[in-house]
Amino acid sequence: MRPAQSPHPQSPPLEEQLVGVNAKTDLYPGARSWSGGRHRILGKGPLESYCYHVMSRTCGGEVHFDDIEKEALRRVIWRMAEFSGIKVVTYCLMSNHFHLLAEVPHRQTWLQRFEGPDGEAKLFDHLQILYSRAYLGLLRDELSDLRSRGLTILATQRIEALKKRFCDLSLFVKEIKERFSRWYNKRHSRRGTLWMDRFKSVLVEGKGEPLRTMAAYIDLNPVRAGLCKDPKDYRWCGYAEALSGSRRAQRGLCKALGKPVDGWKSAGVAEAYRCLLHDEGREVRDAQNKTVMRRGITPESARAVLAAKGKLSPAELVRLRVRYFTDGLVLGSKEFVEEIFDTHRDHFDPKRKHGARRMPESAASFYTLRQLRLRPLS
Repeated sequence: MRPAQSPHPQSPPLEEQLVGVNAKTDLYPGARSWSGGRHRILGKGPLESYCYHVMSRTCGGEVHFDDIEKEALRRVIWRMAEFSGIKVVTYCLMSNHFHLLAEVPHRQTWLQRFEGPDGEAKLFDHLQILYSRAYLGLLRDELSDLRSRGLTILATQRIEALKKRFCDLSLFVKEIKERFSRWYNKRHSRRGTLWMDRFKSVLVEGKGEPLRTMAAYIDLNPVRAGLCKDPKDYRWCGYAEALSGSRRAQRGLCKALGKPVDGWKSAGVAEAYRCLLHDEGREVRDAQNKTVMRRGITPESARAVLAAKGKLSPAELVRLRVRYFTDGLVLGSKEFVEEIFDTHRDHFDPKRKHGARRMPESAASFYTLRQLRLRPLS
């Protein structure tokens, strides 16, 4: 798969184009309200958590995102998930819509982390994910002022209003769309609505075949749209991010397969999920087996993957980490990298004893001089 292309020739580097997408909420006058729409089925029973398939499309499907914009949306989703307490099981970002399989935890259970004498301090630490220092400083001053005037109840209400932001599917998706819209509109010097109506959602049983099937359906979207032949080659989906080494994406797919969160390797989730994708995603042909009625994975590819029991070759795993080819400083065997390190030791921290850093999940012969923070196929 080719690296992501910039939308215009000689365009600025990726990080420059994404400036603003990680901006924290600062001081601003008021906030927009929103109201109902399509009826939604929400889990309200005794279960620890509920899972939902969320889908939202741009207005009329006419706005199409380029690679930079998909990357920006991916970052917003993960950031809002971290803030809201909602877990991403998997996702897929298409040119004019996105799919998201989200697990919403039991709210009262999740909020227990902010209880006790140091609960408010932990809450403020958590708010730093999304809010600026200036905003949090003003909030602290506001709470202090209310308490000094004996208005403890109002201070408590202010804290509870913040906590209502957590473990709420509607607020989670609403803020993803709003934050991305502001960034997108600024990038294109446009105004107006970006998304069509409210999002659609389907309540999914959070275990077993229903969850596995829904996760596979989402990760197979680019294959059925004809964008790639294998979901591992589509950068903006949960499966490809998991293969790139992202622990959070791997934990999501472990959830989908009902395995421990650390079971990507130990429980064989990587291979099992790959087999599931190639089994569920086979193309559909007519009775004569000539005309493709629904695009998907070819029978030949499916048979090959199933025969290999879902294992990827070392070369394929390396290719899914193409960032190492540009940012790894040195790439080669362990002995080669150590030799280069010894001749350039004065450029590194004196405490560093060894130079070779093994590439995650690669063959033992691949090492780099720089240990990179993993990104999906960047």
